Amino acid sequence: MKQIKISLVAFLVLLGSFAHADEGMWFLMFIDRLNQRDMQKLGLQLTAEEIYSINNHSLKDAVVQFNGGCTAEVLSKDGLLLTNHHCGYDAVAELSTAENNYLKNGFWAATKKEELKPQSLFVRFFVRMDDVSKRILDKLTPSMTEAEREKVVNQEIALIEKENNEGGKYTVSVRSFFQGNEYYYFVYQDFKDVRLVGVPPESIGKFGGDTDNWEWPRHTGDFSMFRVYTDANGNPADYSVNNIPMKPKQHLTVNIGGVQENDFAMILGYPGRTNRWMPAGGIEQNVKFSYPAWVEGSKVAMDEMKKYMDQSDALNLVYASKYAGIANYWKNRQGMIDALSKFGTAKSKAIQEDKFNKWANKPANKEKYGNVVANINTFYGLTNEKARHDNYLQQLLRTSSYGTISRTLGKQLIAFAAADATTQAQMRPELAVTIKGFFAELHLPAEKDILRAELALYATKSVGYAIAPSVLKINGEFDKYVNSLFLLSVFTSEEKLMAFLDLPSEGMITNDPMYILSDDLILHIGKKSDEITKAQNDFTSSYRLLVQGLRDSKLAPIQYPDANSTMRLTYGKVKSLPADKRSDAKANYYTTMDGLIKKHKAGDDEFDLPTRMLELHKQKDYGQYADSKGYMPVCFLSDNDITGGNSGSPVLNGKGELIGLAFDGNIEAMAGDVIFDPKLQRTINVDIRYVLWVIDKFSGAKHIVDEMDLVK
Repeated sequence: MKQIKISLVAFLVLLGSFAHADEGMWFLMFIDRLNQRDMQKLGLQLTAEEIYSINNHSLKDAVVQFNGGCTAEVLSKDGLLLTNHHCGYDAVAELSTAENNYLKNGFWAATKKEELKPQSLFVRFFVRMDDVSKRILDKLTPSMTEAEREKVVNQEIALIEKENNEGGKYTVSVRSFFQGNEYYYFVYQDFKDVRLVGVPPESIGKFGGDTDNWEWPRHTGDFSMFRVYTDANGNPADYSVNNIPMKPKQHLTVNIGGVQENDFAMILGYPGRTNRWMPAGGIEQNVKFSYPAWVEGSKVAMDEMKKYMDQSDALNLVYASKYAGIANYWKNRQGMIDALSKFGTAKSKAIQEDKFNKWANKPANKEKYGNVVANINTFYGLTNEKARHDNYLQQLLRTSSYGTISRTLGKQLIAFAAADATTQAQMRPELAVTIKGFFAELHLPAEKDILRAELALYATKSVGYAIAPSVLKINGEFDKYVNSLFLLSVFTSEEKLMAFLDLPSEGMITNDPMYILSDDLILHIGKKSDEITKAQNDFTSSYRLLVQGLRDSKLAPIQYPDANSTMRLTYGKVKSLPADKRSDAKANYYTTMDGLIKKHKAGDDEFDLPTRMLELHKQKDYGQYADSKGYMPVCFLSDNDITGGNSGSPVLNGKGELIGLAFDGNIEAMAGDVIFDPKLQRTINVDIRYVLWVIDKFSGAKHIVDEMDLVK
């Protein structure tokens, strides 16, 4: 308790400069002292204990991290989960075939026995958190190098995790905050038997495609549903037909009364990454070097994939999930470039850093902070061209199935070859499944074109930093090189790899041309000159001191830690954007089915709609889900502060009841991961009434809605 009180005092001292109720991704353990009064003024009717409690059931028990990258919420006493369509996309694609294309046509289990189990899917429940800043920081000294510091921190983290995992029952994660100025541990419980309950057809769940992605007005039914299963005693368990639906500690009540502008709205979830302390040089590097390379590399891969995806439903299924993930970040990074440039974010950060530098070089501060800004700027100056190079190369490694083969399948095969006969017999079945799974998720002609295009882009555009030796040797003959690679490599043939399991040889793998290419690319991206290594060491310590100094000097208004995939709460209101001629509603904070139908384009990949939806709309068959004014709601806006990882997060009213499902941000505020703009930054949410209408009226799965507790 003493450590918690110390941290609370630090937070409270700085709270006075906090500017916007809608800004901030807050720790749940500090709501009582830092946020509750402000939240109550906006409309919260719950106590802090009802949101986060260690000893009693609370809202945090109904919110989970979904498969490590999204958020989901529990909606019934039988473990029913709601998350985004794009969060469940991988699982649905895996379960789909050309004959049973659930991704394209949708799926709803009529009974629990019909629910489908993907190979690998888990959810993580948050149990508790605590402050261990003093414990860790007391073991560090200013004279330590970053490597020495990291070693001591990791040793202490290992002890803390062991002390709190209760013999493996829990997963414990210790994370740093404020660039290593504070540390907290988080205790979780993971459940691995998670099954698909239902998903709308892609024409609803991904309506608008890449065109509407990150845009408002929005009409996307971005949701899917799953269920958590446990053993007979309610414990986590591997998949078994004998497992039972989870009996959760808490599940959300669903409110179908509708939303109005200025209604209170809060979101609990797992935001992935923000960088609001990022120095001006880092922003400039991203805008001019890193992100343009990312965008270009993504587009090259997308174009090559699309050629094959358009050929058949079967090939579309092979690449649908991968393409969607690449496309999402492709548009995001371009939006970041545009927004950060438009608002001059790097310039405003530079002004702040000039003020800090003057403060840092006062006699009382100079010894500790005097070189901070100079060290940071030196690092970025040295690494701008490497950042461009690395992003071109990273897109190759990310988009080609063979880019990281030396660290994935190649590594496993080498371990297999080195094992004794008994161990090989144990390893073989799982390796055989891995090999078959690898080839099930690629199409060799497409992979050949992706690798060729990415190699050519990398070799010709990474002009300011030396490219990998293996690529330099290609001498521009990319077609010839890639054709030879695919002809000679064992990794391009399922039959050859299965035969390898009969006669394993480590040399066959380490001398394979595809393995050699992958290994060289990965080693090259990790190489740093002595000059950059020293600059990075100085940068890391200086960045930590910059954040500490900005907080101590009161020059920074930010009083919450950056997002890092730990549970946070954000709160604000349902709120419009400025009037927009594209809006189909009377106020620009919601959209309706009328607007959805107006966007309909028969046969279009992005804007086609199912015939049944058109018919139901024509009949105004909205059931109990229509707004009191007669229209069928689809999406709405709130001014909550979210980022990637919040996808699937519950949007809750003042009573903690579910009113919507967060799924996107708006392109105008794409700089939001770096700087929060209260005038423009919005969260785009699916109205829960539209979710339920799609399940009940459109899909005929009312039995799913009947599981939930509905109120108005």
